[in-house]
Amino acid sequence: MTINIDTTSSLAFSMSANKGVYALLLGSGVSRASSIPTGWEITLDLVRKVAQLENANCEPDPVAWYVSVYDKQPDYSELLDTLCRTQAERQQLIRSYIEPNESEREDGLKQPTKAHRAIAELVKNGYVRVILTTNFDRLMELALNEVGITPTVLSTSDHIAGALPLVHASCTIVKIHGDYMDTRIRNTTAELAEYPKEINSLLDRVFDEYGLIICGWSADWDEALRKALLRAPYRRFSTYWSSRGIIGTVAKDLITHKGAHEISINGADDFFEKLSVLVNSLDIYNLPHPLSTAAAIISLKKYLAEDRYIIHLDDLVSSETNRLLEILEGPDFGPRLNNVDNTILTDRVRAYEGACTTMVEMAIVAGYWSNSLQLRPWIRAILKLSQKKYAQGSPFPVKFQIYPAILITYALGIGAIASGNLAIIGELFAAEVLIDKKDPQPISVNLNLRRTLDPMNEKAEFLEGKEFEHFPMSCWIEDYFALRTKILFQNHTDFLYGFDKLEFLWALSYAYSASTTGKQFWAPVSTFFLRSGSLLALFEESRTSLDKEGESSSYVQSKIFGETVKDCTNLLQKLDDYSVELSGHPRFLIADTYQRR
Repeated sequence: MTINIDTTSSLAFSMSANKGVYALLLGSGVSRASSIPTGWEITLDLVRKVAQLENANCEPDPVAWYVSVYDKQPDYSELLDTLCRTQAERQQLIRSYIEPNESEREDGLKQPTKAHRAIAELVKNGYVRVILTTNFDRLMELALNEVGITPTVLSTSDHIAGALPLVHASCTIVKIHGDYMDTRIRNTTAELAEYPKEINSLLDRVFDEYGLIICGWSADWDEALRKALLRAPYRRFSTYWSSRGIIGTVAKDLITHKGAHEISINGADDFFEKLSVLVNSLDIYNLPHPLSTAAAIISLKKYLAEDRYIIHLDDLVSSETNRLLEILEGPDFGPRLNNVDNTILTDRVRAYEGACTTMVEMAIVAGYWSNSLQLRPWIRAILKLSQKKYAQGSPFPVKFQIYPAILITYALGIGAIASGNLAIIGELFAAEVLIDKKDPQPISVNLNLRRTLDPMNEKAEFLEGKEFEHFPMSCWIEDYFALRTKILFQNHTDFLYGFDKLEFLWALSYAYSASTTGKQFWAPVSTFFLRSGSLLALFEESRTSLDKEGESSSYVQSKIFGETVKDCTNLLQKLDDYSVELSGHPRFLIADTYQRR
């Protein structure tokens, strides 16, 4: 069975596992978003200036006009010599095309793009060391300078002859067609047909020794560069060709010859930002290879198809749980954090999420499809993950040891909500876990966010972007699962209602467990309380089911918050009264139309 993995994700994993072995080949498409013209566009504008001096109209085809008048193709260097007599004049003219004026700078034009800055981050972190570019501008150099890197820039044959070997430089930019401050740049058909031997030799080395990521280059005009790619031998590192829109015939032929992997992109900015995030996430947040996650889910679906695979299912879940525990017991999740700030603490949360990636993806599927028997391996996994490994250390890492168990519980619950399987949620919430060597309590109690992590929620200093939320941890987890459950819900609105329903039932289950001990009513409300539309709909949905279906209602049968219609109805009323009481509290004086989004 073929496993389909997003090509950008596969590239990210390969870059993470093989630091520095991929070179970039950047064309004009990378800089075009900054409004810097290409070399050919500059040449055409120079032709227009010549025509203006001749009091002639060169439109609509400046090249045809130039050929008809001068009987030759327009040449960038010759045009500059014609228009500007001194080197200083030539450089001033060129700068007007490449460097921003005051107005352009205010509008953010002719500045490094998001793509340039994302590439600079990849270079800074050691994933890219060689950049080939057909662009004349210095946007890549500027972006690298912003992150404290001064690259070696090779733009002429004599530069190449005196340069250090590529492996000894932290970053090398090879400006294949030259630099805009040098009038020897290449842009005419003849100039692009053949490179000097020094350029060819360097390209041969790069294409022979490095993998290649191509972006913003059409391959239509650069004959010499095409030749270099064609003569390069096949290497162990792949070629990835990213393109926006339809790929031309010339590029298609090169892709076929190189056996390159095609990546369809929305633009260079989007592509390199996504690639940078993925590559850095693999290292920082311990993300597993996407192939391993996909393979685990394929096996999981097979074992969920029939109960006779229960032993295989148990082995699969147990194996992944042990793998995760081994990671969580490693040095990246130690009990002490020095100089704690919101960035460090947020990174720790994301590291937990990265380590849990495969189990979370599996648990979402399991929650959707599992029956009671198939849920048992997951409950055992949660029991293992909820056991704290250390009691001493910084408060944050000590407290958040149970975060993986909470994530898996949410994943199972959201999957079950999407399939309408309340029975699975009832069994999940009722299963008991032991934390801090205290008496075992149901999962709905011991793994509830408001009970376990609420002291950290009050200021939410550890969550970037959630500092002003009423329920920051709930908001954070909502955002986390919104990206991972799109296949289960028709749209984001449906997801929000499903997420609210899970936390609504969780609050009721908590209150139901507490009611058996005779304690005063309290429910751990969260984001569902702030979305009045969801809250009213959830009350109406549950009450309608109880009124119409009676003891056959899925709310009664699941025993999430009662074993009879009367029990369930009474608890719903208590939560309703409690929500009205909270609405009068200054912290929760929120308009009926309030929506976080």
